[in-house]
Amino acid sequence: MRIKPKSPREALQPEPAPEPPQRSRHVRNPFVILINMVITLAVFGLAALGAALYFGKQKFEEAGPLQQEATVVISSGAGLSGITDRLAGKGVISDSMFDEWIFNLGIRFYKNATKLKAGEYAFAPGVSMREIMTDLVDGKAVTHSVTVPEGWTTAQIIERIREHPVLEGEITEVPVEGALLPETYTFARGTTRQDVLNQMKDAQEKLLAEIWERRTEGLPVESPEELVILASIVEKETALADERPRVAGVFVNRLNKNMRLQSDPTILYGLYGGEAWLQDRSAIKQSELKAENKYNTYQIDGLPPGPIGNPGRAAMEAVANPSRTQDLFFVADGTGGHIFAETYEQHQDNVRKWRRIERDRREAEKNQEAQPATSN
Repeated sequence: MRIKPKSPREALQPEPAPEPPQRSRHVRNPFVILINMVITLAVFGLAALGAALYFGKQKFEEAGPLQQEATVVISSGAGLSGITDRLAGKGVISDSMFDEWIFNLGIRFYKNATKLKAGEYAFAPGVSMREIMTDLVDGKAVTHSVTVPEGWTTAQIIERIREHPVLEGEITEVPVEGALLPETYTFARGTTRQDVLNQMKDAQEKLLAEIWERRTEGLPVESPEELVILASIVEKETALADERPRVAGVFVNRLNKNMRLQSDPTILYGLYGGEAWLQDRSAIKQSELKAENKYNTYQIDGLPPGPIGNPGRAAMEAVANPSRTQDLFFVADGTGGHIFAETYEQHQDNVRKWRRIERDRREAEKNQEAQPATSN
């Protein structure tokens, strides 16, 4: 096929442009347009949501505005909004609406809205919202304590519980003498006085059952209640832990020989009950010694009808596993401890020594008071 040559004039003329292709019928479809718009909005929405989540997480975990340690009491039933208001009011979180929204949203995001516990919380400076959430969920509340010394009567314990400034409520049920375990008990704000007493009672029941199971065979006590009675007497006779098993051994030996216990503290309890040691009653009068008294172990055989205080663990374990000696007597030695004796004659010698010690002390005190004061 021969190509027809163009003339110079024809060669200089521009060739006509091709017609543009027709638009697809699918592009012009309104449904397609809607789908494209939805996809576009979804992409932008996801991007915005991701940015919001990232920013919110950063805000939730960054250091908060608290400048110095603050204590916040979260009451029971406060709810998430109430807790948020309380924290904002104390400056633990910012009181801006945006920060409160972040805190609420963060709690709900971690599904902890119903897991926040009431109590008294101490927050450190700069505590983050996430740390606040963790403390509230774990219940890391501030704890308080009350200490009950070994041997205290129930009346003494009740007085201490009633005076505690953090405990709440009235005591509705007073436990019997010997039913409470003296120890240090911790509790959170909002705990009632009756709750603490019930805790002491439960602890005593559990410990007594364990000690009773481990007791030495052949003891002259026939029940856990009798063990508590004797332990309460041992508790009042000596404050030295290493002496308790030996003092318990003396009383066990006397009971086995049908001898009276002759314990001075039983006289005071029989006359004054749990009030006996609310005041200083260390000295016993002759009239008190001879007064009719169902607890007075100088007058009665065997154990008194009930405990004379609330013995601690050591005293109960001492009665359950007393020292194996032949001792039947003991008297103070002037140093806070006691001298033990197997016979009455030895005991009388020890008593005379103790009386000399007392006499020498009184004379020394009298001489010191008689000396004139020196001026500088």
